[in-house]
Amino acid sequence: MKSQSGISLDNAAVAATPKHLLQFAVDQRYDDYTPVDHAVWRFIMRQNTFFLREYAHKVYFQGLLDTGISFERIPRIQEMNDILGKIGWGAVAVDGFIPPAAFMEFQAYKVLVIACDMRQIHHIEYTPAPDIVHEAAGHAPIIVDREYSNYLQRFGEVGAKAMSSKKDFELYEAIRHLSILKEQPNTDPKEIEKATKLVEHRQQNLGEPSEMALLSRLHWWTVEYGLIGTVENPKIYGAGLLSSIGESVSCLEPQVKKIPYSIEATNQPFDITTKQPQLFVCRDFKHLREVLEEFASKMAYQVGGFYGINKAIECNNVATCEYSSGLQVTGVFDEVIVDSKNNPIYLRTTGPSALALQYKELPGHGRNYHKDGFGSPIGKWKNTEIAEGEQAKLEFASGVTVEGKIDKILRRDGKILLISFSKCIAKYGDRVLFEPSWGTYDMAVGDRISSVFNGAADKDSYNQVALVPKERTIKVPSDAKRKKLENLYAQVRKIREGKKGYERLGEIWETQQAEHPSDWLLSMEIFEILDTTGQQPALKTKIEKFLNEKKAATKDLSTLISWGFRLVEYHKKPEYQAALHASPK
Repeated sequence: MKSQSGISLDNAAVAATPKHLLQFAVDQRYDDYTPVDHAVWRFIMRQNTFFLREYAHKVYFQGLLDTGISFERIPRIQEMNDILGKIGWGAVAVDGFIPPAAFMEFQAYKVLVIACDMRQIHHIEYTPAPDIVHEAAGHAPIIVDREYSNYLQRFGEVGAKAMSSKKDFELYEAIRHLSILKEQPNTDPKEIEKATKLVEHRQQNLGEPSEMALLSRLHWWTVEYGLIGTVENPKIYGAGLLSSIGESVSCLEPQVKKIPYSIEATNQPFDITTKQPQLFVCRDFKHLREVLEEFASKMAYQVGGFYGINKAIECNNVATCEYSSGLQVTGVFDEVIVDSKNNPIYLRTTGPSALALQYKELPGHGRNYHKDGFGSPIGKWKNTEIAEGEQAKLEFASGVTVEGKIDKILRRDGKILLISFSKCIAKYGDRVLFEPSWGTYDMAVGDRISSVFNGAADKDSYNQVALVPKERTIKVPSDAKRKKLENLYAQVRKIREGKKGYERLGEIWETQQAEHPSDWLLSMEIFEILDTTGQQPALKTKIEKFLNEKKAATKDLSTLISWGFRLVEYHKKPEYQAALHASPK
């Protein structure tokens, strides 16, 4: 079963995801992956199984097997959904970075977002952009741990409520743009320099970090780049580290500072486009939840009141204030009137606003009806009998007065939520807050503002779809020369998997040498086949010589080729064979 956008709804978690989130979902376009893409995936995954068996959190390797992720080829999203569905999670494909609020909300619905681009071979160690290695092989395996997956979902719930500013979104767009440029082959260095300066400028002019900015730091230093255990001997669990064969090695070296994890991590900004100079180490997954709840207890959605309303005004973005009655007011908040003790007594929005209860818009109270904003008192009024069709004057303890004819009283579960007046005047001292010529006055009812959170209460009805990034990731099409190289990779793969045609490897290698002399991974794949099968020792020696020359001449390739040789040796060992046979093909 698929949605109109082509997203599979067979997975229960994906099917339960609201449409304002599914607007970010895209088709994986599995057939667009090239044989080179699959070879890069295979190299990374097999290196990970070699290195991470010792240095990753114990659940990672088992999770790699349990989530059905193949070592040999890039996984299909549908295959991952079939496995993730067994633990109550799902996955959707997205285009690169999506806005933090949307990312968090997907997590709240137990859905992993998987950026389906595959890193280029020149970024095999580390990519500045999210890709399917990072998402599928980094995030997915760890969530088989129930305590961790509960933390991830809870983080999503908290993050979806976090106040976020327009400056946050502008910074996100700048970071996304830079990551796209860095991953694209042959980008003009001047373009990268210009994009880097824009990111730096927006970071420096962000002002006081919003709740979302601070939460993003906690997310980065745990879910993405977290270490676990002791500072002296930590293990890796962060997806950014698990998916980076370069940084997973370097992060454990002494020059990368290890800091005990605490709420202080919110004070540490991060740079997504380079390796991290310091990392935080949590004791266990329970520790993650403790710090998250410590932070959440100080957020506007839990504190409410003047603090919360003020946060909404500061963010200058769509937010929701929830009255103690349960009524939710959505809009861009531009004013709060307070009494002498700084208690909020009246709030006001500007522009399209909406009213909701339990995250469902009240019929007739959408953004079109409240198109010019909404204002209402907060607090108790003195004992006054009220009835529909009767004139009434409500005098609030704060000094606010509301006088007019009551047209309608909206109740839920015995509580008054909303009173609609005609010919109404609302005042605070000498200030007129509403006058009869403005039409119907809809007055929210509630003693206090119990919660303030980011975005609309009912996002689908409010039609909050504006923050989808306009710039798309760039997939450079293969030219004729590249297609020939891809064909050579496909031939080698067919020989390896079919276990026949070994006599053609020499011709394939000579073609690669003549037409694609800068490529090294295909040579490593052929070398591995020859070493494993004992075929053509003379050809194997020639290829080994070529790879060693490449290793000596090119600093960037030295480590990668050394790792390739190391893996060939490890390949012969019984423990590797056992791991390989346990992995889905």
